Amino acid sequence: MIAKIIYGETCTGTLNYVFGKEGMRILGYGNTFSQNISPKFFGSVLYFQGQRNATKNRYAHISLNLPHGEHLDDKTFYRISEDYMDKMDFGEQPYVVVRHNDTKHEHVHIVTTIVKEDGKVLPIYNSHNRSMATRQYLEKKYRLSQAPTTKQESQLPIYRLPEKQFGMDAEKGTKFYLQDVLNSINQKYKVRSFDELARLVKPYHIEIRQTKNGMGRIGVAYGLDNQKGYRTRFINGSAVHRGLSGPKLQKVFDAHSNSRLLPMYRKRLLKQIGTTYDLFKTIRPHDLKNVLKDYQGIDIRLDKKGDIIEGYTIFDRSRYVFRVRELGKNIRMQNCLEIFGNRDEPTQIDIESKQFKLEIQRLIKDTFTTSYLKSPKQQGLLSEHILKTSFRDIVPILTASKAHNFLERYIPINQKTEFRKALENAFPMVRDRLYKIETKKEKETLENKFKLICKVLKKGIFDVGIEKGSVRLLFQSLGVKYHNNQLSFANSNKHTVPVPLGRLPFPEHMEKYVSTGFVRQNHLMLEMLSGQSSENSSKLTATTMFLPMIFPNLYKKMNPDYKKLYESVALGSYVKNAERMHTPFEKSPKDYIAFFNAKGFYFVKGEEGFEVKSIYTDNKSGCPLPKRTSQYLNTVPNLSEKLQEQQPIINGLVTDGRDNLENLWAGHLIERGMYDRVAFMLIREKVYPNLHKEMVQHHMDNGLRESVNVSSMRQTNIRQNRLIKKGVYAVSSLLGASGKKTEEVFNGFKDEFTDWSKYKGKGRELSF
Repeated sequence: MIAKIIYGETCTGTLNYVFGKEGMRILGYGNTFSQNISPKFFGSVLYFQGQRNATKNRYAHISLNLPHGEHLDDKTFYRISEDYMDKMDFGEQPYVVVRHNDTKHEHVHIVTTIVKEDGKVLPIYNSHNRSMATRQYLEKKYRLSQAPTTKQESQLPIYRLPEKQFGMDAEKGTKFYLQDVLNSINQKYKVRSFDELARLVKPYHIEIRQTKNGMGRIGVAYGLDNQKGYRTRFINGSAVHRGLSGPKLQKVFDAHSNSRLLPMYRKRLLKQIGTTYDLFKTIRPHDLKNVLKDYQGIDIRLDKKGDIIEGYTIFDRSRYVFRVRELGKNIRMQNCLEIFGNRDEPTQIDIESKQFKLEIQRLIKDTFTTSYLKSPKQQGLLSEHILKTSFRDIVPILTASKAHNFLERYIPINQKTEFRKALENAFPMVRDRLYKIETKKEKETLENKFKLICKVLKKGIFDVGIEKGSVRLLFQSLGVKYHNNQLSFANSNKHTVPVPLGRLPFPEHMEKYVSTGFVRQNHLMLEMLSGQSSENSSKLTATTMFLPMIFPNLYKKMNPDYKKLYESVALGSYVKNAERMHTPFEKSPKDYIAFFNAKGFYFVKGEEGFEVKSIYTDNKSGCPLPKRTSQYLNTVPNLSEKLQEQQPIINGLVTDGRDNLENLWAGHLIERGMYDRVAFMLIREKVYPNLHKEMVQHHMDNGLRESVNVSSMRQTNIRQNRLIKKGVYAVSSLLGASGKKTEEVFNGFKDEFTDWSKYKGKGRELSF
């Protein structure tokens, strides 16, 4: 099902269209004193209530659309409409649900107002995302077909054929179709002119005509012409929608055209396309679309006039649309006939070109990094891995890479051997160069870690002492170790920094293994706390919240003032990530509160707005929410009651012993789709996720249930095998059997480590 919302200043045209469609059926009215009122009377009620506030978005026009072939009876469709209005907080407003049958897909229209009886307005903040979440909720509840989630796939107008959707009255169906398509195009692309807009809407049978009055005011009119006998008169843009008038669109076009980033986008595209031309000896014009997509990730559409290709249009990831001729003369097909001129030749890479040699080097370099990251045990540094790796070692990863497959696809068959030789010949040079680069980086990284340690100790961020050896906790959290008056990486002795601290009372081994991902986050956090970070520093992520779980002994020794600052920053980083995770489920601001409550977070309202706190941090620690989010939460009906309802939920988590970061971590892994790791925590460690039941159910249906079942069966088999082997050994002993096989005492840990060798630290230290 696809749900669309359009807000407007008037409702007369919308009601005329909705009630005026031939064959329409009124399924029911919401919040009216009777179901036996006339459309005219309802229109008067809606109009007068909407006029109680001067907001421009007084009225809402909603359409709920089923996919082709899906059918619902009137009663069910009306019930779905009621549920949609309730979840969107429109349930107490007057509205009408009208069913149309003018398209191949079944759909209803809902018309309402966001102005309440007291003259206040309902919030429409985040209504697009809330509508998507509500739609997904209804699809599951009523077992409807799921609609595409991306804007590109959910372009409903692409299969809404005008001649089958509308009658010949342009004032009715045509205006709604025009709004639908034009709004979608303007959301998807950063259009810069009316000519560009005309090209983008042409596949939807829309024609655009620019107008200018005697005062020089720019205008625009829209019409439909599918060139199959269906044509409408042109309608002024302001009559279609106030945001689609000529002056309004011109302002948008000017803003897009004057963007400071536009020259940078052009320069990037010019370089990418030029690099592609340098790599190829010949390109068939029809192959260019796939070549640019696979090699550079650029989407294009060939511009054809009959059977002749005149150029191509680029749909950039920046949302700008460029015609190739505006980027530069050197990349036009007409000016590159040595590449595009011979259509009889297949698309082929020039293996003698400089660009091909660069691609070979890049391919080997990326393979080194990938092979290091994919190695089961990352022993040593990347430079050490590079030095001991041979060409034969990287061949499986190299040949499986996307870049290798792309090059191999366009290399002539009789030159495949030369391709392999080129890789072998370039390998030593790339390895030596990469080794030097990585060695230099590693030295600089170790020196920076030493400087950071000095700054952290000087500021007293942690109460760690050299005498008792607790400074080792700081070393460990930054991925370094101390030995013989030298600092080195925890997993390598290749690089050292002299640190004359003398013999410290350290244990022989560190307490546990720590993943590089958490070390990196801890490094960024300590840079921030010590004032060493800059604008160019990497951003903290949600995993910052879990640092006390990974380094418990260190964070217990944290200075209270710095701890308060850390907790505030960590809360903010986690909340930003959680908001993105909640978007597919968040139907209202009440859901916003409920989803965070289930995770152990609660909201406190102050004079300047809302503050978020958690059961994992000190009560005095909190993070202020942005002003827009505070305004969003203020729209909750009976807000004070809703905030009071938080306490039993939070207390329940604490009472159940789920106020540990491990419980939040399990929920975090579920949201990231790491079901196998979560299943192990659930079965082996009995750690249950702090996550809203709606989200848990979604992930259970999405693969978590299968992972839990597999993990449970594996644990059951381990126990069964243990009992069977014990029984066999006991029987063998009674029978007096001899031999190594029967005399070997069963080791209960052997099979567990065979099956669960990856769970260093019992699921907590997970690599990224």
